[in-house]
Amino acid sequence: MNDMPKLTPRQQQILELIQSAIANTGSPPTRAEIAAELGFKSANAAEEHLQALARKGVIELVSGTSRGIRLKGQNLRDMQQSLSQQMTQPLRDLASALALPLVGRVAAGSPILAQEHVDQTFHVESSLFQRKPDYLLRVRGMSMRDAGIMDGDLLAVQSTREAKNGQIIVARLGDEVTVKRFRRTPHVIELLPENPDYKTIVVEPGEPFEIEGLAVGLIRNTFLM
Repeated sequence: MNDMPKLTPRQQQILELIQSAIANTGSPPTRAEIAAELGFKSANAAEEHLQALARKGVIELVSGTSRGIRLKGQNLRDMQQSLSQQMTQPLRDLASALALPLVGRVAAGSPILAQEHVDQTFHVESSLFQRKPDYLLRVRGMSMRDAGIMDGDLLAVQSTREAKNGQIIVARLGDEVTVKRFRRTPHVIELLPENPDYKTIVVEPGEPFEIEGLAVGLIRNTFLM
């Protein structure tokens, strides 16, 4: 039985935009991104539609974060089922499939793609990603929960040493590898969690820090089991 509440055409359009953003990037869109995509004059118009969707029970709004939008109920199940079908369907064109190594725990001081870190290799349809990833990283912990990145998820990562403010990155801090949102200020680098239970990591000049890659997609671990 379909318990989906009746949505207006605009509400359905916004819901599909949220589903697409989460599927392609692992994060829901901001109000400003919704407004820009759908031609609203301000982010307030997007907020009004989001509040209406929340009242109808199809999303949940999380305060304190610009990307605090979560799918609920049948919408979340539908998106997961759709992604699962894409992941498990036979690859008709092997040339379009990506062979992505899955990186588990990273040993201190060694390259992230060192052979001893690779748990296995997955063949993934390239159309799942807007930007080509180089590897999958198993997420540890819930510090990026409000960006839709959960413990055990597989983060698709494009290897790079550069990032723009606001992008989600894989960073190396001495002997630790972490996933956080990147922000560079005139004096320090800040690695921002998407969970109020976690503190911002501040990297002072001279402290060991490297960008290992840029998050370009997300795969729920259950899709590959």
